Amino acid sequence: MDYTDYYKILEIDKKATAEEIKKAYRTLAKKYHPDKNLGDKKAEERFKLVNEANEVLGDPEKRKQYDELGENWQQNQQAYNQQRDSSRHYYQGNPNQGFAGNQEDFSDFFAQFFGGRGQRARQEQPRRGSDYETEMEISLEEAYTGTSRIIQLESEKLRVTTKPGAYTDQQLRIKSKGAKGSNEANRGDLFVRIRVKEHPKFIRKGNDLYQKVNINLFDAVLGNEIIIETLSSGKLKIKITPGTQNGKTIRIKGKGMPIYEKATFFGDLYLIIQVQIPENINEKQKKLFEELKAIS
Repeated sequence: MDYTDYYKILEIDKKATAEEIKKAYRTLAKKYHPDKNLGDKKAEERFKLVNEANEVLGDPEKRKQYDELGENWQQNQQAYNQQRDSSRHYYQGNPNQGFAGNQEDFSDFFAQFFGGRGQRARQEQPRRGSDYETEMEISLEEAYTGTSRIIQLESEKLRVTTKPGAYTDQQLRIKSKGAKGSNEANRGDLFVRIRVKEHPKFIRKGNDLYQKVNINLFDAVLGNEIIIETLSSGKLKIKITPGTQNGKTIRIKGKGMPIYEKATFFGDLYLIIQVQIPENINEKQKKLFEELKAIS
């Protein structure tokens, strides 16, 4: 029976960290999930191999055994097994249960390499359930203040709360709310990825906010006070100095986004001034502009 390269299946290097293995597994499991590839036998087989590879490489003990035996596993397995002490555990369960529904058994290679699924184990190894992953979309205002959503998780409703300063692609981990394992204590985790919707007025860059502010030509030349909107304190009065140029940026300290898990610290708000040139002027206005031009 041919050697199965689990590293190649997960598209990772043999020196990959546990976190890299976990990330690769999630990406590929999502890509080849039967629900997204209805009737595609190749995708179904690929999904099975991805889960099988994760079952081996995601378990430090199994990965060590797999790495030590390598491509010559058939010749080395008997000698290796003799060196193992009597506390050796055998896997007896389906890692896809609760996450992907009923799947075919693992490959013959897996069964022979790790002792098979039908053999009686001296001591059953607890099986951890698969992780779940979902997305949660919130507004910029909700990202500023913090918010919560109710997520329906099978027969359970779960409230997921974000703190002030939440950001796009932030990942919240709710422990033990994933698929069930061999017992309740071995449930997987639920990962909630945050998506912050675009805002019609503000552009977010890290913890700072940017806002375009239109002013008329006369306020730019003579100066004035204008009212702007902020997320923190509603309306705010800002002074425009005489001679303000188009494209000038005004920094308002501490009026940006709250810094995540640092409730008393905030980013800044940057106002990008856009001077509006009048498109239609009457004869009197035109004459005054000509006089101004003449004396400038």
